[in-house]
Amino acid sequence: MTLKRRVILIVLDSVGIGHAPDAACYHDEKANTLANVAEAMGGLHVPHLASLGLGEIFPLYGVRSDTIVGAYGHMIPQSAGKDTTNGHMEFVGVTLHDPLPTYPEGFPDVIVKEFQKRIGREILGNKPASGTEILKELGDLHVQTGKPIVYTSADSVFQIAAHESVIPLSELYAMCEVARTILTGPHAVGRVIARPFTGEMGNYTRTANRRDYSRDFGETQLTDLEKYHIPVYAIGKIEDIYGGHGITNAVHTKNNEDGVDQTLCVMRSADSPCLIFTNLVDFDMLYGHRNDPLGFGRAVEAFDRRLPELLEAMLPDDLLIITADHGCDPTTESTDHSREAVPLLIYHKGMRKGHPVGRRLTFADVGATFAAWFGVPARAGKNALSGVDVL
Repeated sequence: MTLKRRVILIVLDSVGIGHAPDAACYHDEKANTLANVAEAMGGLHVPHLASLGLGEIFPLYGVRSDTIVGAYGHMIPQSAGKDTTNGHMEFVGVTLHDPLPTYPEGFPDVIVKEFQKRIGREILGNKPASGTEILKELGDLHVQTGKPIVYTSADSVFQIAAHESVIPLSELYAMCEVARTILTGPHAVGRVIARPFTGEMGNYTRTANRRDYSRDFGETQLTDLEKYHIPVYAIGKIEDIYGGHGITNAVHTKNNEDGVDQTLCVMRSADSPCLIFTNLVDFDMLYGHRNDPLGFGRAVEAFDRRLPELLEAMLPDDLLIITADHGCDPTTESTDHSREAVPLLIYHKGMRKGHPVGRRLTFADVGATFAAWFGVPARAGKNALSGVDVL
């Protein structure tokens, strides 16, 4: 029987908390996003996250609290890879045992030629690159020629960058839909991503009009909720990550602050039961991939300052889950994601003390936990609150 409860699930994109046991397979042995950011900051000031147990998971410079209220632990990834898709799919009970295709040498001719034929334009790039660096390199040529910039990364992504005044958003999105239909079978990448930008020569800036077109992985814990008539409100890039499957309503956001604002808006209006599922991407997009530990740390502190608003907006039967999908350590040489464990913080107003829930063996424990809260079957994983005193 479905219980009249709500879950607020917030993913702090890229906020990892220590290299995973198999990090050496990904050359990420030195990665520890939160700890290294805290060191670079000379101490991280996050009193509200600390009070939920963040500093108890792993020693973090400056993060401690004498009073812990909430359940806290960390989760180990089981899916192959270290991308947004892998982490988010594992949350909802789909473990990707086979690595998604990546293209360290660029996409093969068979893909590029078909894409160019279908969109009626030649492309620029076709190589792995940082999103900001590729604009510095090819932005001017794109504006001059109208050729879209296609690039990838260490992740399973096909990214298309275009100036909004050169290729309108509607056309860019249509190009992404074309690419999604081409990239199937052995070339079924995790995501096709629209990367629009604006600005003038030497000063190009990516806009908030990004869209992700995800591969369809079939049924998930979200589509299971749909069968039980439990609405899912997607905030940020959540709708794109899941290709709209299992999503009831969606709001795309401009940045972390807007993401928190939109989460609060839904919390103040949505009836029970429902899942409010938010991704805050600035940690990853603005700071992790740009190797900016100070910016990353300031963004974590900014979220912490908003956390009391989220706690205040919770109803008596609400459950708050805060986690991450992977790491992106900005202190390492790489600008790619890092293979890391992620924090797991869970709070309910009926909790009276701290509850260590230890080392969780899969990200699927997130989906199992919110499924248990709603009183519906879990697809995979274990309920992290099993045995925890929640009044």
